[in-house]
Amino acid sequence: MLRTAKLGEADRIITVLTSRTGKIRAVAKGVRRTSSKFGGRLEPFSYVDLLVAEGRTLDTITQVQTLAPFSKPLREDYSRYTVGEVMLETADRLVAEEKQPARRQYLLLLSALQALAGAGSSGSLPPAVILDSYLLRAVAIAGYSPVLGPCARCADPGPHSLFSVQAGGTVCEKCRPGGSVRLGEGTLEYLQALLAGDWEAASDADELSRSEASGVAAAFTSWYTEPGLRSLDHVQR
Repeated sequence: MLRTAKLGEADRIITVLTSRTGKIRAVAKGVRRTSSKFGGRLEPFSYVDLLVAEGRTLDTITQVQTLAPFSKPLREDYSRYTVGEVMLETADRLVAEEKQPARRQYLLLLSALQALAGAGSSGSLPPAVILDSYLLRAVAIAGYSPVLGPCARCADPGPHSLFSVQAGGTVCEKCRPGGSVRLGEGTLEYLQALLAGDWEAASDADELSRSEASGVAAAFTSWYTEPGLRSLDHVQR
């Protein structure tokens, strides 16, 4: 579940990312009433199995089964909760079309939330590391994979330590546009590990590399989700 919005006095519009039909919006009737039989299951971070009846303008949710309540462990930890909010907003922004298949984005978000909730093999990693990896990979799946190594403009093999968001990745000295940043030793390798989901390599990075990579991941994602992600302002890095 990505987000909810109030509808009328007792209903909600639920936005969900699904494995087969991408992003859908559906009405949950009476869900805001205390007597609702599945109100607590239809909250952001919930991993659920839905039965949906198609309608002319909006579908209607008729049954809900909880598969994994990610909301409970995330709401108990502010840092993990805010990171999760960024993930949900990113998925919502990158999967723009409703009812268009987006299985890779779905699987990536699911695995990231599992890791964030401590259910995955990377559960011991800091939330910011999981977030940075998720952001880079989500943007890559959307078709905007950052170039990490060769020059994004002239294809000089490099590796290059300058990074330009508007150029799409690392750039050489000759091609560097205004606003390029110079990455410290080890940051490029760390970014490559995050993009590949190489947790073993990522866990060895020092604090400077992690800090620089967080800035790159946030700026790069914001560039391709213009006007940027509002929830990023609340993340504690």
